[in-house]
Amino acid sequence: MVKGDPELLGDHLGVFTARSTESKITKITQDGGIVSAVMIYGLEEGLFDGVIAAVADPDDTEEPWKPRPVVITDPDEVLEAAGTKYTYCPNVSVLKEAVRSYGCEKVAMVGTPCQIRAVRKAQFCPIGMRHVPDKIELLIGIICMENFPYEGMKTIIEQLCGVWVREVAKMDIGKGKFWVYTKDGEVKSIPINETHPFEGEPCHVCTDYCAELSDLTAGSVGSPDGWSTVIVRTEKAKGILDDMVDQGLLEVKSIEEVKPGLGLVQKLAQVKKDKNQKEIEERKELGLPEPGKVHESL
Repeated sequence: MVKGDPELLGDHLGVFTARSTESKITKITQDGGIVSAVMIYGLEEGLFDGVIAAVADPDDTEEPWKPRPVVITDPDEVLEAAGTKYTYCPNVSVLKEAVRSYGCEKVAMVGTPCQIRAVRKAQFCPIGMRHVPDKIELLIGIICMENFPYEGMKTIIEQLCGVWVREVAKMDIGKGKFWVYTKDGEVKSIPINETHPFEGEPCHVCTDYCAELSDLTAGSVGSPDGWSTVIVRTEKAKGILDDMVDQGLLEVKSIEEVKPGLGLVQKLAQVKKDKNQKEIEERKELGLPEPGKVHESL
């Protein structure tokens, strides 16, 4: 594994690009299917007894693509949560339920950088989360520049892309565009800068692009289509990934062998830090609250 700039990526052991070797995963997941593969492996091997993820039902006639947080205990159900939903899902809200209602002792959670920070804060200061912090086994972070409220995402899809949200089969952000793939095989896209008015307000004071407090981070940025960039941060995550590679469940390449590579990840991380730190400074001048910082590192 190669190492990048910790000032941009957060503390980490190394970075590589990878994809699942199982076609049942890669044919329906986003990019390399790393998050789904780790969740399935962890549940099958007993490393986790519960996984918190976001599930949406594109066939829901009322609110398709509106995700809800779920506690998954059956590895066969993991792929129901596959794919990125570009809108909020309160995954942290079911963390207590996973422990107290499902009886989970080893919980893994997938989350955006802000959600990963919320869980670390709960571990540090577990007010209202008694008996929960020591049950958190692994945090999987998702690379995130910004997110959208559900109605904002729906507006992007229906008004800007011209596609009914109920006709969407998959969404993606890449190569400077917001992409929509329909169930009929059509592909629509708009420049990403046209989506900025619909971003969630809290995203504008977040300087964490790579989920710096997670155990491992995954995302498409930096890797070719069909692969995921993986940032390994803890020995626990490294051990899981090494075992998966040894068992032939993951195909791995050096991030230095692929395009666009680690440089793009670091460039976009710098963009988010600079842009949103400027927003924070402007808010401080106006006397508005500064976003809290509990952890600077794991």
